[in-house]
Amino acid sequence: MQRVTFDLDVMRSFVTGIDLGSFAKAADRLARSTSAVSAQLKKLEDQAGTPLLRKSGRGMVLTEAGETLLGYARRLLELNDEAATAVRGVQLEGRVRLGMQEDFGENVLPEVLGRFKRAHPKLRVEVHIARNNALLQSLQSGRLDLALAWETETHTPNMEHVFTLPMCWIAAADESMEILREANEPVPLVVLDAPCLMRSAATNALDRAGVPWRIAFTSASLAGTWAAVKAGLGISVRTPFGLPGDVRVVDSQRSHLPALPQLGLALYRSDADVPPAVEQLAELIRQSLRG
Repeated sequence: MQRVTFDLDVMRSFVTGIDLGSFAKAADRLARSTSAVSAQLKKLEDQAGTPLLRKSGRGMVLTEAGETLLGYARRLLELNDEAATAVRGVQLEGRVRLGMQEDFGENVLPEVLGRFKRAHPKLRVEVHIARNNALLQSLQSGRLDLALAWETETHTPNMEHVFTLPMCWIAAADESMEILREANEPVPLVVLDAPCLMRSAATNALDRAGVPWRIAFTSASLAGTWAAVKAGLGISVRTPFGLPGDVRVVDSQRSHLPALPQLGLALYRSDADVPPAVEQLAELIRQSLRG
């Protein structure tokens, strides 16, 4: 059986098109013509020996083979990019100071720092886990080079939008919302100390809906918040990212809770012109979040 060697440039067009939901957008992103990307996809299907996409309505969706190849393509590109970064950055020295929300400490941090350390063994990474306001203040005062934080209404220079995530009501995995709202009692809230974007989102949404509420538990840390939610002291508000296994997203309609707004996630840089190591760390964080 003849071995197949996939073209990584073709793989990149394939993955980018799926991620953007459009191969025309992928062509723009990769500075190629739409016809060139179409030719790449045809080449990839020829190499795979099976269709990777099929028509669905006016668009295209992955076939079973396409879904399988997509996972491998992501891994191949990740390893390729890590190798390229390592070769180019092996001589980089110094330090990079990264700030991050608690939400991403367990999910993003270990993977990103492991890859970054392998690529840049001479670089020292200093990580600061803190609340949003503290991260942005540290960035502005020059104590951080890069921060992954929630977007605020206040315009901040050198900010790059990464994702938009829904805010959700969160309860203990085995908690009954009927018990929590028994006899039309005020909704018990488990919140972080003010100021807090999600605390404000929760109280504002409940006020607009005319739903009574009370602060049942206040914590200075996300770990304390999760402990109180797991204990059944009340419900909290967070995004679906990085939730512990023993809490759950509450169906707001079934629980008669108001809908919550979305929240932007951004990478903030200390300066418009940051060192190459900071940019490479930012790219690793983007890749990790895209999963």
